[in-house]
Amino acid sequence: MTEINPSDVCKESVFQEIFRKNAQDLHDFLYYKFGSENYPGDLVQEAFIKLWNNCSKVPPQKARSFLFTVARNQMLNELDKKKTVLKYQKQLSIDRDLETPQFKLEEREYMERLQRSIEELSEEQRVAFLLNRIEGKKHQEIADILGISRKAVEKRIYTALSKLRGKLEKL
Repeated sequence: MTEINPSDVCKESVFQEIFRKNAQDLHDFLYYKFGSENYPGDLVQEAFIKLWNNCSKVPPQKARSFLFTVARNQMLNELDKKKTVLKYQKQLSIDRDLETPQFKLEEREYMERLQRSIEELSEEQRVAFLLNRIEGKKHQEIADILGISRKAVEKRIYTALSKLRGKLEKL
C-alpha cells in the first residue's frame, strides 16, 4: 500500500473530490445542528477555504474531520457573537410584544415552542426527523446516509413525532 502524501490535498483534483464528497454533508450537518438563520452555506465555504490554506498540513483521509471541526467551531463563534449582539439589543429595545395583535403573539409562541421542541429531541431523532420532513427523504435514503437500518430510522421519526405531538397538544 502506498503512503498518501499530505500535500495531495493541495492538488486541485483531490481538493475537488473532497469538496464533492463533503460539501452537502457538511451543509446539512450545520443546518440541522444550528439552523438556517446561521447561514450554513457561508460557513461551508469558509471551512473549505481554511482547508485549502492548510492543505499541506492536512492529509486527505483527515480532510472530512478537519472540515467538520472547523465549520462547527466557526458556527459556535458566530453564535457567540449573535448572543452578545442580542444581549445588548434587549437592553436597548422597547418591549414590543404589547403592540402586536393576539394572533401574531400566539403564532410566534407556537413557532418558538415548536422550535424548542425540535431542539429538545435527541440529535439522532432530530436529524432523522428533519431529513424526512424538511428534505423529503425516504426512510431508506436516510438509513443509507446515517448508516443505520431502515427500522431504526422509522423508530427515530416515530418517536420524534410522538414527542412533538405531546408537547404541542398542550397549546
